[in-house]
Amino acid sequence: MIIDCETHTIESISMKDNWRICNFAVTNTDRLKRYFPKTLKQNLTPTLSEIFVSQKVKDFKDKTEFLFTLKEKEKRTIIGLVYVKNIDYEIKRAELAYGIDYEYEGKGITSKTVRYISDWANKELGIETLQIIAHKTNTGSVKVAENNHYVWVKTLPKEHTPPNEAPLDMELYELHYER
Repeated sequence: MIIDCETHTIESISMKDNWRICNFAVTNTDRLKRYFPKTLKQNLTPTLSEIFVSQKVKDFKDKTEFLFTLKEKEKRTIIGLVYVKNIDYEIKRAELAYGIDYEYEGKGITSKTVRYISDWANKELGIETLQIIAHKTNTGSVKVAENNHYVWVKTLPKEHTPPNEAPLDMELYELHYER
């Protein structure tokens, strides 16, 4: 799947992405270490990224988790990642998680991508409720949720524990599609 946007493409994870994801992770270590520590840890070297990408391609094929890459059009470098995860097909609910390269933050790319992926999850997977979980101080992530009509539902106590930190309360946002 490839969606062609003005400045970037949105693509399903591919075996060709291991070097690019490694570069993205290493370049954005400070951005990923708090909210994406597992993704970061699994992509610190090209060998680790190869294992990571292989698993994510399998997950995509098995429809257990979907990882999309955002690629800059000219150089084809990965500038962001969007996950559709924690999928429950029975109750038609899934979570979106996303991260963007520091050079591309604040340009509306993540908001536009989340809009496409939300609609894709609804149409292709039959998901009726999409969730975004963000920390209240992560204003960029909160703004992406709000820009896409996700509505704050509640605070999730001690929902996420970053490395070497106490557990954090996180904010739950949801988008509901009509049945």
